Amino acid sequence: QVQLVESGGGLVQAGGSLRLSCAASGRTFSTYVMAWFRQAPGKEREFVAVISWHGGRTYYADSVKGRFAISRDNAKNTVYLQMNSLKPDDTAVYYCAAANTLTLRTSAKEYAYWGQGIQVTVSS
Repeated sequence: QVQLVESGGGLVQAGGSLRLSCAASGRTFSTYVMAWFRQAPGKEREFVAVISWHGGRTYYADSVKGRFAISRDNAKNTVYLQMNSLKPDDTAVYYCAAANTLTLRTSAKEYAYWGQGIQVTVSS
């Protein structure tokens, strides 16, 4: 079992930056692939970024590539999402998710564990 708690969201102007954190409980955190998803009002949940269990591999949605960076600190049981050059289209509830797999997954249905979500609002 893994429990996930996101923090770091809020309101920021377009062009600004935010860093989301996701703190995980459970001794097996370091063996899980971790990802960030987001869901805007009236839209489906969409993949944002994923990182391998050791942190050596990452993959991003085209919409955030070059602006967002996912990282993890297994000693702290925490995964991060650094978001730069934010746009109003990035406004959404952001979720962190964990999957017990060796491969990077981009489909929400592949993830068994989810945080409660945190709001990110980017004003124009």
